Formats: sequence, C-alpha cells, structure tokens
Amino acid sequence: MTPTLPGIDSADAERVDSETVGTDRRRLLLILLLATAVTVFTVTVPLLRDWFDLRVYYGAVNTWAHHGGRLYDYRVPGTTYGFTYPPFAAVGMLPMALVGLHTAIALCLLLNLAALAAVLYILVGPMLRRYGWFGVALALCLLALLEPVRDTFSFGQVNLLLLALVLGDAWLLSTGRGRWAGVGIGLAAAVKLTPAIFIGLLLLARRRRAAGLATAVAAAATAAAAWVAPDASRFYWTEALWDTNRIGRLAYVSNQSLQGVLARLAEPAEPSRAAWALVVLAVLCVWARRTHRAVTAGDWTGAFALTGLTACLVSPITWVHHLVWLLPSFAVLLRHRRLLWVAGSLYAVLCSSVVWLWFDDASGLDGFLGSNTYVWITLGLLLWLPVAQSSVGRRPLRHRVMKTAPAPTPATPTSAPATVQPGREDSFLATGTGSPCAPAPASARGEGRGEECGGSNDPTGSTRPADSKPQSSSERAS
Repeated sequence: MTPTLPGIDSADAERVDSETVGTDRRRLLLILLLATAVTVFTVTVPLLRDWFDLRVYYGAVNTWAHHGGRLYDYRVPGTTYGFTYPPFAAVGMLPMALVGLHTAIALCLLLNLAALAAVLYILVGPMLRRYGWFGVALALCLLALLEPVRDTFSFGQVNLLLLALVLGDAWLLSTGRGRWAGVGIGLAAAVKLTPAIFIGLLLLARRRRAAGLATAVAAAATAAAAWVAPDASRFYWTEALWDTNRIGRLAYVSNQSLQGVLARLAEPAEPSRAAWALVVLAVLCVWARRTHRAVTAGDWTGAFALTGLTACLVSPITWVHHLVWLLPSFAVLLRHRRLLWVAGSLYAVLCSSVVWLWFDDASGLDGFLGSNTYVWITLGLLLWLPVAQSSVGRRPLRHRVMKTAPAPTPATPTSAPATVQPGREDSFLATGTGSPCAPAPASARGEGRGEECGGSNDPTGSTRPADSKPQSSSERAS
C-alpha cells in the first residue's frame, strides 16, 4: 500500500510516484543516449592519444629505478621526448616502477576520476547534490567531450590532479578553514612549476601564512627530491629546465599560450623574447588588478579562475590538455544565468578541436585567428569574466566591524534579534536558493548591507551546472 500524507489521497500519491518513475526513466534514457554519443565521438573524431605521456613517465621512472639509467636521458622509443617535470614529480611516480604498464594505466585512470570528482565537488557540489545521480552523470558526459579533459585522460596526464590540489586550497579559504591552505598549492608547484603563480594570488590576497606555507611545502618537497635524487635534481635545475626543446616546438598548434601565438607568427624564425616579456607583463598587470578586486570582495572562485587563466597565458608552453585550468572560469559563468549562453558557446568551441584545422599551416589571417582560438578564449575570459559581483556564500577577507546599536529607551520597543539562517552549505560555489527573507532591523545592519539572510534573490547567486605532439600523430611528450 502506498503511504499517503495528510491531505493527499492514495490516488494522488500513486500519480506522483508514477510521474517520478517516468521522469527517472526519461533521465536514464537521456544519459544512456548521451553516453553512447560521447563514446562514439571520443573513439572516432579526436584520435585517442594512447596514454603517450604516461608512457613517458612510466618508461623514465622504470629505467631510472630498475636499470640504473639517468632520469632525464630516457626517450620514448622512436621519438625525442622524455621526462620534463621536476625530480619531485618523478619521486612521486616511483610506485609505477612496482607495477606493469597496463596496471599503471588503470591506476592513472582511477586517480584522474577521483581528481575530477573532487574538482566537481568543489566547483558545483551543491548543484550535483540537488540533481543527484542525474546531475553527476550529465556532468561526466559533458566533461568527457571537453577537449582538455578528454586529452588529460587519454594522455595519462597529471593536470586534473594538480587542479584538485589547488582547488582544495581554494575550498579551505572560501569556507574559513584556512589553517592548512597552501599545502595543495605547494605540492602542485613542486610537481609542475606553473601552479606556483597561485602563491602570487595568496600574496595579493594578503594571506601571508598560506603563501608562506605553500612556499615552504614546495621547497621541502624539492629538497626531499634532491636528497633522494641529487644527480637528477642538479641536472634538472641547471640544464633541463632551460631547454625548451625537451618539451616540444613552441610554434606547434597545441601550444595555446601567448608564446605559442608569437612563435606561429614568427615561424620559421624564433619569436621575440622582448615582445613576449612585454605581453606577459601586461597580462600580469591585468591579472593583479582583477584578482585584487575579487579577493577584496571575497570571491575566491573568481580569484582562482583568473589565476588559472593567467597561468595558461604566461606559461611558455600550454598544451591543449593544460586548459583544464579553465574549469573554474566555467563555474563562475554558471552562477550567472544571463551568461549561460556564453558558457555554452565556449564549451562547444572547446569540444570542437577547431585549432587542429591549422595543424599543417597556420599562416594568413585565418591561421592567426583560428590556430589561436583557445588563446583568444582564455584572454577574453581574463578580461571579462564577471568576478566580485555577488557576495552570496562568500567570506570576505576582513570581517567588518559592526557599529553597536544604542540601548533602546523605555519608550522604544526592543527589536527582535536577527536569527542565524540554518543549513547554510560550506561550498566553493554558493547555491543561491533565492529563498525570501525579511529585512533585518536597522540596528542589526551595517550601512548598505541590505537584508540579512542565508539565501539570495539575485539570480547571479545560483549555480548550474619538436615537432608535433601526438594529438594526431605519435609525437610529443608532456
């Protein structure tokens, strides 16, 4: 017998149950169709990368651990590509030397799935909880189509792991648990140098303790690697770090950084280092100004999104799979309903692999515009991403000191104290439920603070969800 609620007869309850089952079935059918389409697209349109970068890591670490080879001398057979990360990354990958290649691939897939789950929880956790299994399945299908994400999985890359570490610090800061903030950024910077720019973000935000902790963790990890592998560390910091030819050709179309734009313009000549330095300086100035506004308003989502964009632009090499650092920017766009069409349009472009149309020839105006499409997207987001516009669910950098209201006179009725709204979720992105609330009494409000409530009626507070690299051949390493 179907249980009923007071005021609802059994016929109504059965009808509600029937509608719920029908909705779940339609959702399941939609997910199955979408998953099928994603699978067909993935295995036919953008060629799979055959875990090329993971093969680099595995071969280098295995040779180093078992055959007495030098870490940075290893090359994937038939290519010129070898290990390019700091020694701490190699030390962290040493467990791969205990298993076979296929086991290492399986472990890499599991780690990337776990990292992606953490990223989704931090960025859009409230939305996923609201829609349950359907929201999770839909998000995974959509992300599987996004070129940077699918390439990260297909190459066996570490980008999602680094993003999860950095966003973990963002979550700690945004929820007031900043005691250990900086550890994730420090570890990420020790594995790969680019995330070190987030230490600059902490300094801009005047989070000196977090910045110091991140620096100390990165330094300690680097020192530990030097103790374990002194020869490899000496070679990396004195030679390998400065040899860009080890990574790949700057003009290669997968390099979607400002340096890549200049290299394609100058090809076959070398790009001007002075021009690159000036462009990088301009981008850093824009980043510092916009990020300072974001952190002053307590918009950690926006601040970390802007920093990820800047990291992609100023890095000498930003392969397409590095653009997972754009995911926080999509989270910012999704909290503004009026910008959903922008998020959808950018998502479609980043799924299209459009830059590969200029794989052979990036000359001419069409080559300049088309081969750098992802750079233009990144630069546009840095300039126009809406940050510091909504205070819902954010923690300001400094608590405002509220003026103490004078004691009421006997002739003045005493105002009821404002109550704390229960059930507020600690999340990187606010849910923006838009639930109505009564204005707090004037004595309990600071100037210009408006209503005191846990939710917001502002729709912006809601969330919704050398040679070439082996993108189309067998060349290039991480």
